[in-house]
Amino acid sequence: MASRAIVQQQARGEDVIGGGKQQKKNGVADGKNRKVLGDIGNLANVRGVEVKPHRPITRSFGAQLLANAQAAAVVENNKKQACANVAGPAPVAVAKRVPKPAQKRVTVKPKPEEVIDIEDSPVKEVQQDKKKEGNAKSKKKSQAYTSVLTARSKAACGITNKPKVNIIDIDASDVDNELAAVEYIDEIYKFYKLVEHESRPHYYIDSQPEINEKMRAILVDWLIDVHSKFELSLETLYLTINIIDRFLSVKTVPRRELQLVGISAMLMASKYEEIWPPEVDDFVRLSDRAYTHEQILVMEKIILGKLEWTLTVPTPYVFLVRFIKASVPDQELEIMTHFLSELGLMHYDTLMYSPSMVAASAVFAARCTLNKTPLWNETLKLHTGYSQEQLMDCARLLVSFHSTVGNGKLKVVFKKYSDPQKGAVAALPPAKYLLPEGVVSQQS
Repeated sequence: MASRAIVQQQARGEDVIGGGKQQKKNGVADGKNRKVLGDIGNLANVRGVEVKPHRPITRSFGAQLLANAQAAAVVENNKKQACANVAGPAPVAVAKRVPKPAQKRVTVKPKPEEVIDIEDSPVKEVQQDKKKEGNAKSKKKSQAYTSVLTARSKAACGITNKPKVNIIDIDASDVDNELAAVEYIDEIYKFYKLVEHESRPHYYIDSQPEINEKMRAILVDWLIDVHSKFELSLETLYLTINIIDRFLSVKTVPRRELQLVGISAMLMASKYEEIWPPEVDDFVRLSDRAYTHEQILVMEKIILGKLEWTLTVPTPYVFLVRFIKASVPDQELEIMTHFLSELGLMHYDTLMYSPSMVAASAVFAARCTLNKTPLWNETLKLHTGYSQEQLMDCARLLVSFHSTVGNGKLKVVFKKYSDPQKGAVAALPPAKYLLPEGVVSQQS
């Protein structure tokens, strides 16, 4: 793009080349003329750059001049810096640092300083004693959440707190045994006593035209023998007798099927209680093939239907376990209790008493037979729920069975507990304290 030359401006009123004076407009004086606007062309003024008057400065030319001036300044600075480096001091050599091996930091704990309080202030001692007593009381008052719930549960069930006088904590040794359920054992047996009457058989001999008490005793005697041969648990034996009595209470059974009922009841109890129950064919052989495999299974279904499949019931054995533990027994006392209880299973008259009373009476009669003192204590009264006076009738009945056990034909229980491994407790004389006077004179 072509650029035009700069023309010097002339003041207003001066002569223009090739012409006369400029005319005045509107009668304005010369001294009051306005300043003329600068040139609006494409010329650029560069500050600090000397411009020769013979060449006009355009934008491109001004940029070139500015670049030349900056380059000259850079060259001048480089020369000055080079001179300073030549005249300066010699460089100093820097030695390399050798890394030191890492050392383990050993922290030494300061020993606690012993502070000896020289001041003997009685007020201060009293305050410290009060603080200790307050801390001890707060620790005693703090209770676990489980213990609070247990106390509330006992209060709701009507179980009062155990008295501290003459009461032995029979569960102290089982605190760490989770299977013992120490925290809930009292509530469990409270529940057993509430529901034991629901599963009690009532008197049924009068409603059975072909069965009498003697036939029942023969059946139970034979089942105890079968139970011993199979080496089954005591839970199975007691549940078997419970199933038989409950079934005979609701169903009329002919005489020829009484043994079949007993076999099917033991089969059911074995399945319920045992890990390895006997097979059906085992019972067929024991019955001398009086009943077939199919007959046993059919009777099993009939019994379950009549009992509405209710097999979880509190038998006397359930209470025996707890009451024997409350008696704090030796081995002889425990065996004697089981002996008297099994004698009660054989006799129909025992059905008039509840399972818990039969179990408590067996413990009481065993203590009387072995002359344990005291015969009954507060611990037994607490856990059984019976006093000595309440147990007298049932205990006398069990002792009367003991006095005649070796005289009749049914001697399975007598032989079982005459074994030296059982302590031969059946051979011991019955408790005279519980026998009528006439029987005592005959025994003597």
